[in-house]
Amino acid sequence: MKRTLLVFLVVSLSSLAMADTAGLTRYDQSIEAKASQQLAAKKEYQSVQSTVEDGIVTLTGEVGLYQQKLDAAKKVRKLANVQGVRNLIEVAGPNVPDGELTAQLDRKLYYDRMGLDIAFNFVTASVQNGVVTLNGETLLDVDRQSALWLAYNTPGVKDVISNINVAPVSNFDDRIRFQAARMIYRDPVLSRYAIDPARPIRIVVNNGKLSLYGTVANQMDKNVAGIRASQVFGAFSVQNNLQVAKKS
Repeated sequence: MKRTLLVFLVVSLSSLAMADTAGLTRYDQSIEAKASQQLAAKKEYQSVQSTVEDGIVTLTGEVGLYQQKLDAAKKVRKLANVQGVRNLIEVAGPNVPDGELTAQLDRKLYYDRMGLDIAFNFVTASVQNGVVTLNGETLLDVDRQSALWLAYNTPGVKDVISNINVAPVSNFDDRIRFQAARMIYRDPVLSRYAIDPARPIRIVVNNGKLSLYGTVANQMDKNVAGIRASQVFGAFSVQNNLQVAKKS
């Protein structure tokens, strides 16, 4: 009796699985036709092909920018009855030397969010074989997304790895940030850095821990910035990571 029941359950589950697969498969041709139509409508996707199996769309081919690779998958994922997207698109684009690509990205990131949260963001890029790794911390998620967007849309970037942390929401940390910014940028020795809209001395605060990043002209400026940061009321610790510019 038990053996018969077990066999019945196995057969029933197998039948259900086959029915589910068959249900997914019956949409494959329709999905593939719609995906091809969507991709053909955009010039940047002319070299992209799609195949569908059990509702899973596989994208292959080439695009010029990493952002286009992401956008192609996003477009297809919105189609009816799509169960998932396997994105195997390669980013062709120009082959930019890693050092040159790093310099381009660092410059873009340096000025990113200028006039907004720039003083409280610090993101750097490293590149290996066209694969970009972004490291650092931003005040808000929109700042993190902005940094990613810059990398995604830079010619020569083949892939992007994000190690950017977003600071936790904290009124306590915000008070430390703004107090540190006032003390540093209003100091007579450091006030000339306030003229630069990119705010070269970056202030990162996480759970009361205050860290300084960026590049200053000389060792005295670094020391003064560290002293001012250490005077901020409420900061549990201060880490002075400022770099001194190399003299040419």
